[in-house]
Order: sequence, then C-alpha cells, then structure tokens
Amino acid sequence: MSYFGNKILNVLPIVIAASICDTFLILFAVLGVSVIVLSFVWMKTLLIILGSLFLIYMGYITWRAKTESNTNQEEGSKKTGKLISYTIMISILNPHAILDTIGVIGTSSLKYQGLDKIAFTCACIMISWIWFFSLAILGRFVGSKDKTGKIALYLNKVSAVVMWGVAVYLMISFRKLVTSVVS
Repeated sequence: MSYFGNKILNVLPIVIAASICDTFLILFAVLGVSVIVLSFVWMKTLLIILGSLFLIYMGYITWRAKTESNTNQEEGSKKTGKLISYTIMISILNPHAILDTIGVIGTSSLKYQGLDKIAFTCACIMISWIWFFSLAILGRFVGSKDKTGKIALYLNKVSAVVMWGVAVYLMISFRKLVTSVVS
C-alpha cells in the first residue's frame, strides 16, 4: 500500500470514532431530544454555559498544542488511543456540539415525517461521515506538504481562535436568553 494509504489507515479509527459519535448525536436530535432540551430554559442555559467553558478550554489546549514530525510505531499506537479518547470527548461531551446538533438538525427534522424523516436522517449521517473522511484526506494532504509542522501549528492557532469566537457567540446567546427570560 502507498505511503498516503498507510497514513490514512492510521487515522481511520479516529475518523470512525468521530463519525459514530456524530451519528449518535444526529439520531438523538432527530428522535426528539431537541424538543425536550429546547423546552427547558435551564437545560439550554446549562448547555450554553458549559459549551462556552468547554470551547475556551479546548481553544487553550489547541493553541498550546505542539506538532510532532515523527513518531515511532509504539508512540503512534499510544497517540491513536489518546486521539480516539479526545475525539469522543470533543464529540459527545461538547455541549456546543450537542446544542448545534439539537438546535439545527433536530429542529430541522421536525418538518419531516415517515420516510422523509428517515431520508433526512440518513442524509445527515452520510454527510457527516463524508465530512470526517474528507477532513482526514485533507489532513493527510496538508501533512505531506508540511514537513516542518508549521502549517499544522498555524491551523491549530486558527482553530483555537475559532473556538474562542464561538464561545463568545455562545456567551452573547446566553445574555440574550437571560434577558428574554427576565423580560
């Protein structure tokens, strides 16, 4: 198998973990968790606060992350396990991801019934899996061009700033939520 193919196989467990987590979030959203969560102001408030804190923390971790140019096979296996855990944590325990999935996909699914709802759900899941596989391929491509790790370091910085920006957006949403409840 080619070098490119081997590197893609190395990240396959991470891609599958992210895809499975997203699949569960999509299914929960379409099956009605969105209606339950969005109907309780305290739950939405909790998700917004936790989502903001989570994104601030993850942004900090991402900003400080160092890129590694070479790892041996044993280190690679340990790293894969850590990355799978990290992926699951970011996917399942991220209140912002939950809020987005519930708020966007769950709410959008309310207008479908029967086979249309099943088709909508399958399309969301398929697009999610395609997205994660595309990210892996793009990451491998960028990695093959970036022998020094500078591009990956730059992408980490951009990712951190995006996370912090979304955290600020969530805090603004929280403020709007509080003022609407108080009024």
